[in-house]
Amino acid sequence: MTNFTIAVAASADVPELNQLVNSAYRGDSSRQGWTTEADLLDGQRTSEADLLDLLSKPAGQILTYRVGGKLLGCVYLEQTGKKGYLGMLTVAPDVQTAGIGKRLLAEAEAVGRAAGCQTITMTVLTQRHELIAWYERRGYQSTGVTKPFPDDPRFGLPKQPLTFVFLSKSLV
Repeated sequence: MTNFTIAVAASADVPELNQLVNSAYRGDSSRQGWTTEADLLDGQRTSEADLLDLLSKPAGQILTYRVGGKLLGCVYLEQTGKKGYLGMLTVAPDVQTAGIGKRLLAEAEAVGRAAGCQTITMTVLTQRHELIAWYERRGYQSTGVTKPFPDDPRFGLPKQPLTFVFLSKSLV
């Protein structure tokens, strides 16, 4: 996709971000793409309040990807010292094979590197083998550390026991 812009999200973007993230991960709309979690979880992926919380963190930011003003993707990046945390990499289901995720990931890594991050970590559901493989092809490796999915309906309602695995990539 040509003529795209990547910019830092503002609070005015929150309703649109909320719709994008939830449509890409949960419900029938997410089944148009390959990153759906609809078979693993019901409920929402995020909320406007949660997105506003992310935007309010001094060391956090959400990068947006737009074409012609239309929001097609986003990613969250938070810096703690020399470590970055990446989350919520999202691409609209109908354009998930257009390279937007790769561009957003590369931009998040560049932003992290410029801010002094030496590594970036993330969590991915262990049941998402194809997604873990996608990140591994981009240099991320499993740390072997896992944690259970939170028992909190704000993040979704698991249809089976779920676990996150931590992935990490060196930026130096």
